[in-house]
Amino acid sequence: MVHRPLRLRLSATALADNWRYLARTGGVETGAAIKADGYGLGAREVMDVLAKAGARDFFVSTWDEAAALGELPEGVRLAVLHGLGPDDGQAANPSPARPVLCSMAQVRRWRAAFGERPCDVMVDTGMHRLGVGAEDLGELDGLAIDTLHSHLACADEPDHPLNAAQLERFRAAKERVAAQRYSLANSAGILLGPDFAFDLTRPGIALYGGAPAPGSDALFAPVVSMEAQVVQRRILPAGEAIGYGATFSAERDLPVAILNAGYADGYPRNMSGAGHAKWAGTLLPLVGRVSMDLVAVDISRAGDVREGDWLGLDFDINAVARQCGIISYEVLTGLNGRFERVWSA
Repeated sequence: MVHRPLRLRLSATALADNWRYLARTGGVETGAAIKADGYGLGAREVMDVLAKAGARDFFVSTWDEAAALGELPEGVRLAVLHGLGPDDGQAANPSPARPVLCSMAQVRRWRAAFGERPCDVMVDTGMHRLGVGAEDLGELDGLAIDTLHSHLACADEPDHPLNAAQLERFRAAKERVAAQRYSLANSAGILLGPDFAFDLTRPGIALYGGAPAPGSDALFAPVVSMEAQVVQRRILPAGEAIGYGATFSAERDLPVAILNAGYADGYPRNMSGAGHAKWAGTLLPLVGRVSMDLVAVDISRAGDVREGDWLGLDFDINAVARQCGIISYEVLTGLNGRFERVWSA
């Protein structure tokens, strides 16, 4: 096995605890979005942890994501959120997953190819992204619909008027379309209250420790921590600069560790001058710019850091997102395959 100088430490306990919190809060059957390879953590591993915790419904975006999961655990149900495209029939035919049909073209395609096989349907209640329009709901008669879905556009803004409007439109769709279950709420939607829960919720970012709405950071345990190996230890001479742009100059001779991490790995360039590494509980400031594969760290407050040692990098996904002007979803899904992913209880 080839050594990797980067690793993510992933907490199965935190992941399961976040799911349990969302399940208690929603008060109904609670699934899990594991698209984008489990938001960057590994979809199969996430599914296994959450299935053990009690989750039974999982959601991916595409049929190749569904196939990559392999054989599903007993009792687990899987849905493909992007439905059935013109080229998806060959993948859908042997799959146990259900499509979430999101246009009338997809409905017709499913009927022609798979007849009365169960499916899900997405109805557009105001996001205007994916979904069957209200004017076409009458044409869904006869479909074996397991779950009728819609998706909230502004659930992360609790007072946004579109939340109430979408809720009423979904209630109206529920009256018109027969299904086994009805599902509207994502992570932020669960926090809007029980009116949004219906029969099944579909949390995503909150499972992984992301704050889905303002003020919710403390509700969810961090799942991910990041570590990088030291490539080199060196002394930056007083008056000399380090890194691209020479943005940091040493006021005195400064011991520096160069770490195997950079923006190509998903550690954002905007952490330049703001991020920290960690050594035995001590925070060590990054110096100079984050480059593609390397960061430099002031280790003057650390012990005897040597080449090959491992240092943590601050990776509170909500804090990183705020610092970089992005969202926690981008922070997580930006983590690439150069990391070794190490799960622990």
